[in-house]
Amino acid sequence: MGARARLRDVAERLEPPPRAVDWSLFAFVAAEVATGLVSFTVGVPEGWPLFWLHRALGLAIIALLAWKLARVRRRLTDPSRWRRSTALSVLTLVAALGALSTGIVWVVGLDVRISHWTLLSVHVGFGLALLPLVAAHAATRFRLPRRVDFERRRTAVRYAVLLAAGAATYRLQQGVGDLLDTGGADRRFTGSQPREGDGNGAFPITSWVADDPDPIDRDGYRLRVDGLVSDPVELTAEELDAGHEREALLDCTSGWYTVQEWGGIRIGDLLDAAGGVDAGGSGDAGDSDRDPAYVRFTSVTGYRWSLPLDEAEDALLATHVGGERLSHGHGAPARLVAPDRRGFQWVKWVTRVEVRSEYDVGQWVVTLVSGFD
Repeated sequence: MGARARLRDVAERLEPPPRAVDWSLFAFVAAEVATGLVSFTVGVPEGWPLFWLHRALGLAIIALLAWKLARVRRRLTDPSRWRRSTALSVLTLVAALGALSTGIVWVVGLDVRISHWTLLSVHVGFGLALLPLVAAHAATRFRLPRRVDFERRRTAVRYAVLLAAGAATYRLQQGVGDLLDTGGADRRFTGSQPREGDGNGAFPITSWVADDPDPIDRDGYRLRVDGLVSDPVELTAEELDAGHEREALLDCTSGWYTVQEWGGIRIGDLLDAAGGVDAGGSGDAGDSDRDPAYVRFTSVTGYRWSLPLDEAEDALLATHVGGERLSHGHGAPARLVAPDRRGFQWVKWVTRVEVRSEYDVGQWVVTLVSGFD
């Protein structure tokens, strides 16, 4: 038996039942979207298993998709068998191939840009489009899964082999990439590529979704510090130039990271300027009888993010980077510097710092709609 025939025999032995393949594709795509979105919030090295799981699932999807295409290829290649749902099937396939190919090219180490989008951003776009397409595609041929499709021990072994093979393939790729010096050695566990240098010009100007305000007049700028504090205060841009400096790593979800020296004022000192935190402060009525627990940072665009009080006190409201005054694109007059957080949580153009008692669930919605007229 030739090598090709042996490989085909192994693939056929590993292939789950057809209905299991269909439902597994939907489950794996849903898991990919979930792990991808959650990974946006993970900035500490201890979160590496989530990224490995995301990559292993992606490589396992390649095998599932290959089995699926081998089964339905005649429906796609024979025009006489096309139906209304065929167009949806083709569109779903395009999105799947787009997500997989851009993800693989990104992992290999190529830093390709499409207009002002990084390849990782394109990958995310394909992935977000894929989940509803897979769901719609499944609805056109909806068949409930049967217990017999999943209960066999062999099926469980197949999936374990799929995931293990995905993780092993990714690890092998890392080794080959290091050997060929494709740039993978300089990446973080998140996959982000380095951007080196000092100051504003060292790293790209990016905005989350549609946040893109007009430049803020520095002379007229005021930062309000209120909520559960003893003495709410408004500060000018000059008053934020406290000279406190800290080296911190900014890891952007568009696929790059930079280590910079940031200058400004500690949030703890900022709260002290407002008399310190106080459960009887001037916050919302619902907060007046509760203990301070979070600090919310709000942008001029309405974009906002919250940090636990203990973490926030040691964060920085930066007015400078690399010894230079922040440029507008990087958040001037002041932006949040939150070590161990991802870039979208480093709020730009901060105009309000508010101490609160409750977690702000609405911030997740605002991050998707702020900046749109």
